[in-house]
Amino acid sequence: MRRSDLFLSGPLGTVIFFLGVPLLALMVPGYSHVRQTVSEIGAMDSPGRFPFTFMLAAISLCMFVFAFAIRDAASKAGRNQIVAYLVACMGISGLGVGIFSTPHPLHNVFGMSEIVGYQAPLALALAWKGDPKAKNLVIWSWVLFAALWLSMLLNMSPLLSHDWLWPRLKPVNGLVQRSLFLAWFVWCAIAGILMWRRYSENPASR
Repeated sequence: MRRSDLFLSGPLGTVIFFLGVPLLALMVPGYSHVRQTVSEIGAMDSPGRFPFTFMLAAISLCMFVFAFAIRDAASKAGRNQIVAYLVACMGISGLGVGIFSTPHPLHNVFGMSEIVGYQAPLALALAWKGDPKAKNLVIWSWVLFAALWLSMLLNMSPLLSHDWLWPRLKPVNGLVQRSLFLAWFVWCAIAGILMWRRYSENPASR
């Protein structure tokens, strides 16, 4: 395996999530992707609890490998490495969410901690800004960072007092939450593929 192939762990994590969630949901009678959150698939009393935890552990492993690949590339290119640590934070958060199944009190703590990891696209866009070879990578990172923040605001609407938005979003709560995961994993896939292509064609690329 070439060192550049480690970037493909980003797209791999994306594939595991988008295949695993609908398949595991089949284990939960009456489950609705529109109304219910992803975590409910792996709730303590759910028949999908342990497969769900295993899925999140696999995704977390992908995030750790992806973070290592980004850190290695950033180090060699003299770029800021914080993006790698933010991706690793996402791996830790996902692992915690899987181990502490809802309604365990720590489940939501780890879920909220994902906000830290969601800043990775911004960190990457800033770190590789000005690199002509990373133009598409930077553009996609900006776009998906904006999508992440918009989705985060929608997901946080229940925390706002006298909010007019949440009553309208509650019937489609599952879709609202999935918009956040969609933006994150699309970024992982695009960033991983673009960096893999760049460093595969020229391992010494800076």
